[in-house]
Amino acid sequence: MTIPSITIYTDGACPNNGSEFASGGWAAVLEASGKQLRISGHETPSTNNRMELTAILEGLKAISAECAKVKLYTDSAYARNGCKTWRHDWKRRGWRRAKNKPVENVDLWREIDHLLDRHEVEIRWVKGHSGHPQNELADRLAVAASRGQTISQYRKEGDYQFSLKELTEKKKDAEA
Repeated sequence: MTIPSITIYTDGACPNNGSEFASGGWAAVLEASGKQLRISGHETPSTNNRMELTAILEGLKAISAECAKVKLYTDSAYARNGCKTWRHDWKRRGWRRAKNKPVENVDLWREIDHLLDRHEVEIRWVKGHSGHPQNELADRLAVAASRGQTISQYRKEGDYQFSLKELTEKKKDAEA
């Protein structure tokens, strides 16, 4: 059985970050076998960090394979450091930070931790707003989501989506 390889580009947006009515948006762009899936959503109130994490969480949740090789791109140092390093220490300390302070967004971190352990995930940082096409797309989708726009409202002619489950099932059928 071949383990599917999937690349995920994520971003979060939260205009008026920190205010009690801040509307956040998140997006993930998943690519595998030359196809692309775009997902997004929003939450009010929210924070930018929460939206960055939600994008990662939802991107990983969209993978139906039991185990996949994942390259995950984020422009958030908070998300990257948390996924690569901090989560291990937090978990060991009962989801507490240094000086016994509780981990913020612990509900998201626990789910992300579980999914990162399920797959072979390589976390990569990409500089935001630097012209990287998929990061720019994830940013535009997250900003649109923060305004309440759905993917279908944002889609352009010629865009398509696919189900990762459908893709991995087709691969399995082809191998049989």
